[in-house]
Amino acid sequence: MTPLNESRASVTPAASTLQRRLDEGRFCVTAEVTPPVAADPADFIARALPLKGVAAAVNVTDGAGAKSHLASIAAAHFLVQNGIEPILQMTCRDRNRIALQSDLLGAVALGVRNVLILGGDDPKAGDQPEAKAVFDLDSRTLLAMAQKMRREHKLLPGTKIKGGFDLFLGAADLPTDPPPGWDAKGLKGKAESGADFIQTQFCMDIGVVRRYAARLVELGLAPRLKILIGIAPIPSVRSAHWMKEKLFGTIIPDAIVERIEKATDARAEGKRICIELLQQLAEIPGISGAHVMAPLNPSDVPEVIAASGVTTKQRAL
Repeated sequence: MTPLNESRASVTPAASTLQRRLDEGRFCVTAEVTPPVAADPADFIARALPLKGVAAAVNVTDGAGAKSHLASIAAAHFLVQNGIEPILQMTCRDRNRIALQSDLLGAVALGVRNVLILGGDDPKAGDQPEAKAVFDLDSRTLLAMAQKMRREHKLLPGTKIKGGFDLFLGAADLPTDPPPGWDAKGLKGKAESGADFIQTQFCMDIGVVRRYAARLVELGLAPRLKILIGIAPIPSVRSAHWMKEKLFGTIIPDAIVERIEKATDARAEGKRICIELLQQLAEIPGISGAHVMAPLNPSDVPEVIAASGVTTKQRAL
């Protein structure tokens, strides 16, 4: 298990381009694509290609919304084949530890090096509420298992893994406006279990991000643990209200909702806000990047990343 004050970069070479760029101090922006309900990957690839060379890596969701889609491991492989670095999302909901270990081996065999480990949405939230959830492992335990596999080259029973097995491991977090004495216990646990990077829920309040990041720096968690803040080019005031009220852990200031509501072109205003946030996030010590999500308006994502100019700047380590 990597100590909190020890960079993984000092232990092993970078497993992926994303890790290398983050270790170099580059501000990295990641994006997200949901696999289709289809066996033909053509549409999925077409939606992902505009992100090539724009986003540092692209998340492939795993049964998003507790609904069936093209398998995330297959979709991630299609990104690899098309020169796009994937971040494979892997949830605890659908597989036991035997299947999860097999999928991690399969992911590495298919050229996937970034894995974001999540609990997964409850099946009751999806379109097959009678489905049984597995949850053999929780996200912390799955992280620790993946950490054991990459550091010891062994499966849980001790079976040796042959060949290379390099992974850059991620986890999720909900940013918070830290109260006095906040110790980031959850993030510490994820770092101790093997997480190298964190992608957060939407947090569009730059003041909250500054205070959250400052406390993580004080605690020695950042920038060792690479923090990427979730943001969005919100396309409408209706979307802003839905995100604010329905998405657990989302932080959107009233001032942003009002800007979108008063704008002549709400979608254009949402993009301007996202660009501004990217530029501000790139200046905050302890923040290593951003994760831009826009399931309703994915074509806006490469536009706002490119317009922000943040991915071309080299920051001091």
